[in-house]
Amino acid sequence: MAVDLVVRNGVVVTPTNTFQGGVAVDDGIIVAVGTDSVLPDAGKVLDAKGSYIFPGLMDPHVHFRDPGLTYKEDFTSGSTAAVFGGVTSVLDMPNVKPITADPEQILAREKAIQERAYVDIMLVGVVVQDNPDQIIPMAKAGAIGFKIFLGATIGNIPAPDDGVLVDALGYVAETGLRIGFHAENDQILQHRTRQLIAAGRTDPRAFVESRPAICEAESIQRMALFAKYTGAKIHIYHLSSEDGMNMIDEHKKKGVNITTETGPHYMFLSEEDMDEMGPVLRMNPPVRSKAHGAALWQGINDGRVDFIADDHSPHAEEEKMNPDIWKAISGFVGVETLMQVMYSEAVVNRGMSVNHFVKICSENGARAWDCYPQKGSLEVGSDGDLTIFDPNQTWAIDRHQLHSKGKVTPWHAATGQGIPVGTIVRGDVKMWDRKFVAEKPGARLIRPNIKQA
Repeated sequence: MAVDLVVRNGVVVTPTNTFQGGVAVDDGIIVAVGTDSVLPDAGKVLDAKGSYIFPGLMDPHVHFRDPGLTYKEDFTSGSTAAVFGGVTSVLDMPNVKPITADPEQILAREKAIQERAYVDIMLVGVVVQDNPDQIIPMAKAGAIGFKIFLGATIGNIPAPDDGVLVDALGYVAETGLRIGFHAENDQILQHRTRQLIAAGRTDPRAFVESRPAICEAESIQRMALFAKYTGAKIHIYHLSSEDGMNMIDEHKKKGVNITTETGPHYMFLSEEDMDEMGPVLRMNPPVRSKAHGAALWQGINDGRVDFIADDHSPHAEEEKMNPDIWKAISGFVGVETLMQVMYSEAVVNRGMSVNHFVKICSENGARAWDCYPQKGSLEVGSDGDLTIFDPNQTWAIDRHQLHSKGKVTPWHAATGQGIPVGTIVRGDVKMWDRKFVAEKPGARLIRPNIKQA
């Protein structure tokens, strides 16, 4: 009996293996992986000649702004950008309007995902001063995990006090899920910002100076200590400094279950680039010195940093492009360009193995957020998510051609080699040969493997 889809004649790549062959998908699930000779007949057969077949690549940190801020982005535009980026699943952040702070918002956003998105989406619930009692209900509603903003960022969501934080981590530990932190000490960064503004500084480097690495390191130390006492699994979003990475190492040795991510802008760009890019490169936390970038690059190679995520943060042009760095908003788009930039810089230019690329861009994110092997895997029984990737095709990024509503990116005019040419979500072909072929949305909320009582 024929299955729904076979992708053959490619080079199948997993974190541990590389071989010529393909993948068969039936009813949205992988049913066979192997050489072409062992694959079944299919209703649709796609030829991946000259390309890698990856487990669906994942961006575990995006802001699709839906609901409430859809002039910046929405589930349709954001997921379309993801499709062109070869990304089959994302983790979407909770600082929307209203914030994702109760089970009703999880369920409302799930409905919107099903109606408007083209890639599968994980949701995290936000924890604030007055909602720790909603943690377990949000878990039951389908949250993949949780997030706390410790430092001032987009949406101005205040952090809970330390007493509530400890209570909250206790509730999170009960769910078995993971909670992540935007790890910046708010008091230090606010103090530094006031000092720099009083000194008349409006230049881009002033923003970097306002958020020194100690902001990140201190926040990580405090949350790791709370995690040790509560038993919670924690995650550090958008790691930007060697200081923070060293702090994570220290607490891993003490038995804390702690994961972290970084992005290509932290590894391959530096504060020196802000002299030219100015507000385009403003991000929370900031892009730092080349020394920090080099340390993070080494960390992603040796496993100290678990995976790659982009922090895709779209904004309207007028919100970003202000010569006064304090009036420019933080964030830029990236879900569409993440994988080609990362592959070109890491694999082509710096010699990372393609197997390790798959591990940090697919498997490890799924493992951290408790949805492996449903996602991030080419095992039989996993979701039929595939990224077809041409390692030889060259590219040049034109921000005006991006599919997000926001167009500001530090990668405008960047060139490189290696690009996604096919995106398949649960056996449904969304993009092929760089053309959008999805007939309709119909994405799913990705729920954790951990069952809630």
